[in-house]
Amino acid sequence: MTAITLQVPSIGCDACAEKITAGILTHESNAKVKVDVSAKTVSVETEASEESIREMIVAVGHTVD
Repeated sequence: MTAITLQVPSIGCDACAEKITAGILTHESNAKVKVDVSAKTVSVETEASEESIREMIVAVGHTVD
């Protein structure tokens, strides 16, 4: 598994974190997702590429730096 950490400036609350987590787990059920709302980061341990994780986050309505 690869560890990926991304800055997601559009995270504003726990509901955002839940939406991002659900969006990633829908496509990567074995991924380990940690969202830090205050730091606005998403950390994922996954077999997926960084680009595909970025696309999953954007697909649920968030921006990735």
